[in-house]
Amino acid sequence: MSKVLIPLAPGCEELEAVTVIDILRRAGIDVMTAGLQAGSVRCSRGTVLVPDAALDDVLSRNFDMIVLPGGMPGAEYLKNDARIAALLKRMAAQGQYVAAICAAPMALHAAGLLEGKTATSYPGVLDELSGTHTYSQKAVVMDGNIVTSRGPGTAMDFALQLVELLCGKPERIEVEAGLQRT
Repeated sequence: MSKVLIPLAPGCEELEAVTVIDILRRAGIDVMTAGLQAGSVRCSRGTVLVPDAALDDVLSRNFDMIVLPGGMPGAEYLKNDARIAALLKRMAAQGQYVAAICAAPMALHAAGLLEGKTATSYPGVLDELSGTHTYSQKAVVMDGNIVTSRGPGTAMDFALQLVELLCGKPERIEVEAGLQRT
């Protein structure tokens, strides 16, 4: 069973966090949510989430993927957290999937993971940052083991793409059918 870490920072976008958590769990993926500090996390719209653990308690565990929800100021907290930067670099170097949505790709940029890559983000986030990345306006962009997405409206497509990466196309189709999107 695949294992995914979703760090939750104060001010994260709850629609993105909960959508990704829910859809990955529907696919039978072992999802661990971890707060940057111990205790609950107040999201950007006031929703309070209770992480499974504190980040410090799971840093030594192995995960197949890390997914960063966006939202502000959550994405700024992720970008500025040395533990997150080290984890992103380590996982990318090991060939594991690194994913971010909305404003959170700024953390990937700060960690140096977008150099020479194509990525997307919430409008105005990545396209204004310097570097050798190529900005795309697509809903979901994959470039090697880096996956990015635009924002709350693309969270379901983003999560389904992550299911496909970890579990295969048949599982994605099965999960999506249960969502009654068509």
